[in-house]
Amino acid sequence: MRILIAGGNGTVGAAAVEALKGKHEILRAGRSSGDVTVDLKDWGSVDAMYKKVGKIDAAIACAGHVHFAPLPQMTSEQFMMGLNDKLMGSVNFVLAGIDYLTDGGSFTLTSGILDRDPIRMGASASTVNAALAGFVMAAAIELPRGLRINVVSPGLLQASAQKYDGFFPGHEPVSSERVGLAYVKSVEGAVTGRVISVG
Repeated sequence: MRILIAGGNGTVGAAAVEALKGKHEILRAGRSSGDVTVDLKDWGSVDAMYKKVGKIDAAIACAGHVHFAPLPQMTSEQFMMGLNDKLMGSVNFVLAGIDYLTDGGSFTLTSGILDRDPIRMGASASTVNAALAGFVMAAAIELPRGLRINVVSPGLLQASAQKYDGFFPGHEPVSSERVGLAYVKSVEGAVTGRVISVG
């Protein structure tokens, strides 16, 4: 398969690349690096990315930012960062990509454990992750030509545990290998409209 991975150089994206690269042709997209550059918040940038890469069999989004802060101090603008970036970036990724996926192809988005196991200062991330789950379930019944869509929802990766030290008390980190397998399941398997949880 020919697979496009947005955010393929990040921690989660690298896990997806590593799990899929042996059997598939991987194209990486990123804000500042990769085979093609893209800003998922910008519809024109997403459209230009798809036009450049052409037909693909699967599209994976592992990109997007949210703001972490105590809820009582969170501003509307800070909360909107995650909605505009990670949520709408993922929606743009799907809407602009429908015509570029081959029949029976798949989209895989990325959320995270905070939609089901929240932490302090993570209300924005929990909201975005839950919204992505809702979008995927609804989109799955409307996509044409046998296209599939899922969202991978990983726990805290071992590779990121030190970076987020103290933010996830009591959470057991998951390996990059396990997270990578979730992307394999979404791309190579038959499920659609699913939240594929890891950890």
